[in-house]
Amino acid sequence: MKTIIKTLAIILLSVNGIGAVYGGLMLIADPTGSKLQMPLTFLEQSPFNNYLIPGIILLIINGIFSFVVIATIVLKKAYCHLLTLAQGILLCGWIIIQMILLKMFYAPMHITFLVIGACLIGCGFYLKGSKDHFKVNSASYNNEQRK
Repeated sequence: MKTIIKTLAIILLSVNGIGAVYGGLMLIADPTGSKLQMPLTFLEQSPFNNYLIPGIILLIINGIFSFVVIATIVLKKAYCHLLTLAQGILLCGWIIIQMILLKMFYAPMHITFLVIGACLIGCGFYLKGSKDHFKVNSASYNNEQRK
Protein backbone atom coordinates (compact mmCIF):
# COMPACT_ATOMS: atom_id res chain seq x y z
CA MET A 1 0.00 0.00 0.00
CA LYS A 2 2.88 2.35 0.77
CA THR A 3 4.14 2.02 -2.82
CA ILE A 4 0.70 2.93 -4.16
CA ILE A 5 0.54 6.02 -1.94
CA LYS A 6 4.03 7.10 -2.99
CA THR A 7 3.12 6.61 -6.66
CA LEU A 8 -0.10 8.59 -6.18
CA ALA A 9 1.84 11.38 -4.46
CA ILE A 10 4.38 11.49 -7.30
CA ILE A 11 1.61 11.68 -9.90
CA LEU A 12 -0.22 14.46 -8.03
CA LEU A 13 3.01 16.37 -7.41
CA SER A 14 3.87 16.04 -11.11
CA VAL A 15 0.50 17.43 -12.20
CA ASN A 16 0.85 20.32 -9.77
CA GLY A 17 4.51 20.92 -10.59
CA ILE A 18 4.17 20.87 -14.36
CA GLY A 19 1.16 23.18 -14.30
CA ALA A 20 2.78 25.56 -11.84
CA VAL A 21 6.09 25.73 -13.70
CA TYR A 22 4.29 26.38 -16.98
CA GLY A 23 1.91 28.93 -15.47
CA GLY A 24 4.60 30.64 -13.42
CA LEU A 25 6.97 30.97 -16.37
CA MET A 26 4.18 32.28 -18.60
CA LEU A 27 3.20 34.90 -16.00
CA ILE A 28 6.82 35.95 -15.52
CA ALA A 29 7.39 36.17 -19.29
CA ASP A 30 4.18 38.15 -19.79
CA PRO A 31 3.05 39.86 -16.55
CA THR A 32 -0.04 41.20 -18.34
CA GLY A 33 -1.45 37.66 -18.29
CA SER A 34 -2.55 37.84 -21.91
CA LYS A 35 -0.66 34.66 -22.90
CA LEU A 36 -2.80 32.75 -20.40
CA GLN A 37 -5.94 34.74 -21.24
CA MET A 38 -6.00 36.24 -17.75
CA PRO A 39 -6.90 39.93 -17.93
CA LEU A 40 -5.38 42.37 -15.49
CA THR A 41 -8.91 43.18 -14.35
CA PHE A 42 -8.75 39.94 -12.32
CA LEU A 43 -6.21 41.71 -10.11
CA GLU A 44 -8.21 44.89 -9.49
CA GLN A 45 -9.04 44.01 -5.89
CA SER A 46 -5.71 42.36 -5.13
CA PRO A 47 -2.47 43.99 -3.97
CA PHE A 48 -0.84 43.26 -7.37
CA ASN A 49 -0.70 45.48 -10.45
CA ASN A 50 0.38 42.64 -12.72
CA TYR A 51 1.11 38.91 -12.60
CA LEU A 52 4.90 39.06 -12.11
CA ILE A 53 4.99 38.47 -8.34
CA PRO A 54 2.18 35.86 -8.38
CA GLY A 55 4.04 34.13 -11.24
CA ILE A 56 7.30 33.99 -9.26
CA ILE A 57 5.49 32.67 -6.18
CA LEU A 58 3.63 30.08 -8.26
CA LEU A 59 6.84 28.93 -9.95
CA ILE A 60 8.76 28.50 -6.69
CA ILE A 61 6.13 27.36 -4.18
CA ASN A 62 4.01 25.06 -6.33
CA GLY A 63 6.35 24.36 -9.24
CA ILE A 64 9.92 23.87 -8.14
CA PHE A 65 8.98 22.71 -4.64
CA SER A 66 6.77 19.94 -6.10
CA PHE A 67 9.79 18.52 -7.91
CA VAL A 68 11.92 18.78 -4.77
CA VAL A 69 9.27 16.75 -2.94
CA ILE A 70 9.23 14.16 -5.75
CA ALA A 71 13.01 13.84 -5.39
CA THR A 72 12.71 13.15 -1.65
CA ILE A 73 10.14 10.43 -2.32
CA VAL A 74 12.20 8.80 -5.08
CA LEU A 75 15.37 9.00 -2.97
CA LYS A 76 13.46 7.49 -0.02
CA LYS A 77 14.31 10.29 2.38
CA ALA A 78 12.83 9.75 5.85
CA TYR A 79 11.29 13.24 5.82
CA CYS A 80 9.48 12.87 2.45
CA HIS A 81 6.16 12.65 4.31
CA LEU A 82 6.69 16.08 5.85
CA LEU A 83 7.43 17.70 2.50
CA THR A 84 4.45 15.96 0.88
CA LEU A 85 2.23 17.26 3.66
CA ALA A 86 3.75 20.75 3.33
CA GLN A 87 3.16 20.83 -0.44
CA GLY A 88 -0.46 19.82 0.06
CA ILE A 89 -0.95 22.60 2.59
CA LEU A 90 0.82 25.13 0.36
CA LEU A 91 -1.28 24.16 -2.65
CA CYS A 92 -4.56 24.41 -0.72
CA GLY A 93 -3.41 27.72 0.75
CA TRP A 94 -2.47 29.03 -2.70
CA ILE A 95 -5.92 28.20 -4.10
CA ILE A 96 -7.80 29.63 -1.12
CA ILE A 97 -5.76 32.86 -1.15
CA GLN A 98 -6.24 33.09 -4.92
CA MET A 99 -10.02 32.82 -4.54
CA ILE A 100 -10.04 35.45 -1.77
CA LEU A 101 -7.78 37.93 -3.57
CA LEU A 102 -9.42 37.56 -6.97
CA LYS A 103 -12.93 37.30 -5.48
CA MET A 104 -13.56 34.61 -8.04
CA PHE A 105 -14.32 30.89 -7.95
CA TYR A 106 -13.60 28.91 -11.10
CA ALA A 107 -15.01 25.53 -10.08
CA PRO A 108 -13.15 23.14 -12.41
CA MET A 109 -9.68 24.48 -11.63
CA HIS A 110 -10.16 25.43 -7.99
CA ILE A 111 -11.90 22.21 -6.98
CA THR A 112 -9.37 20.08 -8.88
CA PHE A 113 -6.39 21.66 -7.17
CA LEU A 114 -8.04 21.73 -3.75
CA VAL A 115 -8.65 17.99 -4.12
CA ILE A 116 -5.04 17.44 -5.24
CA GLY A 117 -3.83 19.43 -2.21
CA ALA A 118 -6.10 17.47 0.15
CA CYS A 119 -4.88 14.18 -1.35
CA LEU A 120 -1.26 15.26 -0.86
CA ILE A 121 -2.02 16.07 2.77
CA GLY A 122 -3.55 12.60 3.14
CA CYS A 123 -0.53 11.00 1.44
CA GLY A 124 1.78 12.84 3.82
CA PHE A 125 -0.12 11.61 6.87
CA TYR A 126 -0.27 8.06 5.52
CA LEU A 127 3.45 7.97 4.77
CA LYS A 128 4.21 9.28 8.25
CA GLY A 129 2.32 6.45 9.87
CA SER A 130 3.63 3.65 7.66
CA LYS A 131 5.54 0.84 9.38
CA ASP A 132 8.27 0.92 6.73
CA HIS A 133 8.86 4.59 7.47
CA PHE A 134 9.26 3.78 11.16
CA LYS A 135 11.84 1.10 10.31
CA VAL A 136 13.83 3.62 8.26
CA ASN A 137 13.76 6.08 11.15
CA SER A 138 14.68 3.36 13.65
CA ALA A 139 17.58 2.18 11.52
CA SER A 140 18.84 5.74 11.14
CA TYR A 141 18.48 6.30 14.87
CA ASN A 142 20.35 3.08 15.71
CA ASN A 143 23.18 4.00 13.34
CA GLU A 144 23.46 7.41 14.97
CA GLN A 145 23.60 5.81 18.44
CA ARG A 146 26.52 3.58 17.40
CA LYS A 147 28.69 6.53 16.35
